[in-house]
Amino acid sequence: MMALLALLEDYANGRIRRERVFRDHDDFLAHDDDWLISRFRFPRAVLLDLCAELGPVLERATRRNHAIPVQIQVLTTLGFLATGCFQRELADRSGISQPSLSAIISVVLNGILNMVSRYIRFPYTVREQAEIKTQFAAMSGFPNVIGAIDCTHVAIRAPSENEFAYVNRKHVHSINVQIICDSNMTLTNIVARWPGSTHDSFILTHSSVGNRLNAGAVRDGWLLGDSGYPLRRWLLTPFF
Repeated sequence: MMALLALLEDYANGRIRRERVFRDHDDFLAHDDDWLISRFRFPRAVLLDLCAELGPVLERATRRNHAIPVQIQVLTTLGFLATGCFQRELADRSGISQPSLSAIISVVLNGILNMVSRYIRFPYTVREQAEIKTQFAAMSGFPNVIGAIDCTHVAIRAPSENEFAYVNRKHVHSINVQIICDSNMTLTNIVARWPGSTHDSFILTHSSVGNRLNAGAVRDGWLLGDSGYPLRRWLLTPFF
């Protein structure tokens, strides 16, 4: 009996090394696009491209045996962002531990943020603007349009500081996100740092795109916005 108690004490104090258990990882990418979009917000082709892009960063993060596959790191992080599920639930589904998922999320997010400038760029050059103008004109017959702008509210949990500032006009806590896109719905600008009570026009005025357009970065072209924005020589809004 004493020997058994001593053994249990050694185990509890970490003097006996616990055997690591490696669980099988599900092949999420084996599912169809509808299933993937419902859980990760992207179809298989986009997820594969994202895994390939982030692969060099995520593979260098560890040299251990049984390293977590890149696709598990990427898809589990996207699942966390898309659904807001508890980390433990997502980790169990992916065959990893919750502490591993917590560490993975920051690495994957940093990798995605480092990609942003290559894929989300406002068309400041004459050549880029001319191409977008042609596309908008072909789609709607509206000339000289270089982008469409609006804001959308992304719901969040009530923050512990300045909670009232994040309450929008629908009495929901949110971030008010400015988005500009071209005729193909390709995002050319995103500003996601203002609380939900911030007005759309204020966000544009204090954004880098707004400042550059005011300074003359576009001499012959318009953004199209709704009545929440003021008229500018580079911004058209509806006339009622």
